Amino acid sequence: MPRRNGTGPGRGAGKSGGRGRGGGYAKGPGGSCICPKCGERIVHKLGATCYIQKCPKCGSTMIRKLT
Repeated sequence: MPRRNGTGPGRGAGKSGGRGRGGGYAKGPGGSCICPKCGERIVHKLGATCYIQKCPKCGSTMIRKLT
């Protein structure tokens, strides 16, 4: 019986699938950043993570919201 990918000996992709550190699943360029305190919403900019940005109204840390 043949082995499934990632279960045999050797230096293959392994169980993680080779997607890099942290799984490699980015949320993409869409969505928006939302303030959990006051509800202010700003457009998410590519390369600028939401949790680093501060809310323009109250100064709280923003969170990412898709759609």
